[in-house]
Amino acid sequence: MYRERDLPLYLGVRFLSEAAALALSVAFGWTIYDVSHAPLALGIAGLAQFAPMVLLTLPAGELCDRISPRKVLIAGLALQCLCAIAFLVWALSPSSSLWSFFAIVVVLGAARAFADPAGQALLPLLVPDERLPRAIACGSSAWQVAVIAGPALGGLAYAFGPAIAYGLCGTGFFAAMLGVAQLGGRQPALAEGVDLKTRMGRIAEGIAFIWSHPIVLGAISLDLFAVLLGSTTALLPIYARDVLHIGPVGLGLMRSAPAVGACLVALLQVRRPPERRVGATLFAAVGVFGIATLIFAFSHSPALSLSALLVLGASDMVSVNIRTSLVQLATPDAMRGRVSAVNLLFIGASSELGAFESGVVATLIGTVPSVAFGGLGTLVVAAVWMKLFPALRSTDRPKFEAP
Repeated sequence: MYRERDLPLYLGVRFLSEAAALALSVAFGWTIYDVSHAPLALGIAGLAQFAPMVLLTLPAGELCDRISPRKVLIAGLALQCLCAIAFLVWALSPSSSLWSFFAIVVVLGAARAFADPAGQALLPLLVPDERLPRAIACGSSAWQVAVIAGPALGGLAYAFGPAIAYGLCGTGFFAAMLGVAQLGGRQPALAEGVDLKTRMGRIAEGIAFIWSHPIVLGAISLDLFAVLLGSTTALLPIYARDVLHIGPVGLGLMRSAPAVGACLVALLQVRRPPERRVGATLFAAVGVFGIATLIFAFSHSPALSLSALLVLGASDMVSVNIRTSLVQLATPDAMRGRVSAVNLLFIGASSELGAFESGVVATLIGTVPSVAFGGLGTLVVAAVWMKLFPALRSTDRPKFEAP
């Protein structure tokens, strides 16, 4: 059943896998822009990850509910490890084309489609329900520490050569995979031996569950559209190279800056998780996110840019913890994989499709106007969602009963 070591071990796995994934993102983002010098190429990389996530995330969630999140997570981490090795081989081959590089990115997106919902569905199985909000905050803290360390290490390692960076990432994925194999926790009731038609019906059940809960639907969709428009991550290599002139190490620092603010907030919320007026707090945090994005867009000072990214990350962590608590506390064990898959699909859409949107808009109107447009769009989305989902706006406490 529950073991004291499982949560710390999960946090270690969370840190290793996310640090490796984000270091890998810094490395391949710099590689793409260094080879192509084109904002659109960065957008294509986001789309290359998004496409397999759209196709595979929901089936991966159903698979978690049928054969166990642990097994699916191990498979996803193993595939990410192989992708890091493939990037390493590409970097050592002077005649390699950029399109073959994008092919590896597609496989990486498929690996994340399996690993991400499995990792989210696994945490509630490791702790009792009454400890889940604090466990979520601890998981967010581990994730944010990884977001601080991963990009910084990725940028630093890349300064010594792409092969060093890709080799380091592969090692991190392999260590995380070994950690998952050691986890215990309770075993959910699994639905085995179902045919394809039944599996499709089970996926539809997960979607229907979210659709029937306005608070959950509002929280998940708010993240989709706000971050879809407000995403700056894909364009950071351009800011590092052409706007702020701070190189790959500076890129790593910029990728880490949001996580510094987010980690401080997550550590605070471990001690004092949101308990009252969580709906109003959620929308306030999204508003601050949009304002920080606007400040970053027009900044030509590295110090101001890093400060804006720090505030951006802090505000995002407030909304992440509130949204995650609402979703997890409303979801029964038998449906965690499918609901987590839908949630992660929305998050993946906001991140990866947002990267494509940023690349396309930057190509059409320029990098700075593209980021400014995203910040303004985030503020508009927050205002619209307050009208569309009054139950979410007026939610007082993070825990509620699912019908």
